Amino acid sequence: MAGGADMIDRLDPVARALALPIWQAGATAVPLGGGITNLNVLVTDAKRRAVVRIGDDIPVHQIMRFNELAASRAAHAAGISPGVIHHEPGALVIDFVDGRTMAAADLRSQDALEQALALVMHAHRDIPRHLRGPALTFWVFQVVRDYAATLEEGKSRHRAVLPDLMDEAVALEQAVGRIEMVFGHNDLLPSNFLHDGQRMWLIDWDYAGWGSPLFDLGGLAANSGLDRAQEGWMLEAYFGAPPDAALWRRYLAMKAAAALREAMWSMVQEAHSQLDFDYKAYTAEYLDTYRQALAVARG
Repeated sequence: MAGGADMIDRLDPVARALALPIWQAGATAVPLGGGITNLNVLVTDAKRRAVVRIGDDIPVHQIMRFNELAASRAAHAAGISPGVIHHEPGALVIDFVDGRTMAAADLRSQDALEQALALVMHAHRDIPRHLRGPALTFWVFQVVRDYAATLEEGKSRHRAVLPDLMDEAVALEQAVGRIEMVFGHNDLLPSNFLHDGQRMWLIDWDYAGWGSPLFDLGGLAANSGLDRAQEGWMLEAYFGAPPDAALWRRYLAMKAAAALREAMWSMVQEAHSQLDFDYKAYTAEYLDTYRQALAVARG
């Protein structure tokens, strides 16, 4: 059974947010929708509006809040993400960006895609200059292997498909081959991009860590439904030259792995999350995305 503080967080995140010792008198708070991992609350006082992200470490997803905090601070210092105002165990407070949450259709427009990719490239290049202390790695194939073990242990309804998924993951990992390392975001859902009317922001650094740039590129493509021409443009813009057959092969394998991770993340959430969200439908959607991406990767 969860501890008392965790129970308060889940039952009344607004009260948890308002209890933080940083607000001026008369602060008000409302829950923010859209989160599918954390509970988010918008707090307004006489000085500011801020977002409070309520959540402890989530071992089944390899989320460690010390890592999220370090990445959030470095992303702000690099000009990519809003600033960190306050943190304490179970709560991270960041500046509120008054902007529009991107959808997949938005990122399929060339202008928005160019802004999003520029932000990702900026993150890969500049966050390491500001990152302090220990930082995690993110290797998608380790993640999905761990998810498979969690699903087996929990007697998930998806156990029957796990052997095939893991065999496919082995082949995808071999196809990706050797990598260069960057500090990636590793959760490039469209909803993690915000546009304030003048510029784009990248938020939510739960899964940040050192890994392959191909994972962020493949995740951006899979989650936004980019077509082949857009993917070719993205790879050329990122690497500075038209992609050759070897790069296409490695990229398509990682794109499939990104979709597989999202599907298996949702499988785990079906059993472990208490948020009000239809994870079964999300699992089905991303299994379909994965199977399409796998078919393309296999040629």
